Amino acid sequence: MRIVISGTHASGKSTLIGDFSAAHPEYEVLPDPYELVDDAGDEPNAGLFLAQLGASARRLLEFERGARLISERGPLDFLAYLSALDELGRPSRTGGHPARAVEITIAAMAHVDLLVLVPLSRGIRVPEDEDPDLREAMDDALLELADDPDLLAGCPVIEVVGDPADRLAQLDAAVG
Repeated sequence: MRIVISGTHASGKSTLIGDFSAAHPEYEVLPDPYELVDDAGDEPNAGLFLAQLGASARRLLEFERGARLISERGPLDFLAYLSALDELGRPSRTGGHPARAVEITIAAMAHVDLLVLVPLSRGIRVPEDEDPDLREAMDDALLELADDPDLLAGCPVIEVVGDPADRLAQLDAAVG
C-alpha cells in the first residue's frame, strides 16, 4: 500500500510515520520532500513549494501498485501551501495554482492508495519563527483541497485525530 501522510508543519506527521514504521518495518519511509530540494532556504515561498511539489510527485510515480511505502507529504500538501500564501496575501506569485502543478498532483495522486490527513490539534504549539499564520492557513487549505475528488484521482482519504496512539490505531485500521 502506498500511503501519503499530509499535514501542515508541526502537525504530528513525523511522529505518526515513526510510530507506523516501527510497527511495520516492511514499509519504506520516504522523507519530507524538503530534504530533496537543493535550493531549500529558510523562507517559505512559492518557488520552494513548487519544487517540493515536483519532488514529491516524481518519487510517488516511481512506485507501482503493491509497493509498501509511507511518504511524508505529497503534492497536495504543496498546493495547500501555495493556496495559503495566496490567502495570506504574501507576494510570491500570481494567484491560483499553476495548471501544470495541478496536473502533476492529479497524476501523482493516482499512485497513492491512501491519503492520511493529520489536521492541526490544539496540543501542538509552535514558536513565531515557525510561521503559525502560514501553518493555520495551510491546514485550512489542505482540508479544503482534500475534498476535491478531481485532485485526488480516486484516492481514499482518512483524517486521523487524537493523541499519537489514537492516530496510529486509526492508520492501522485503515491499512489493516
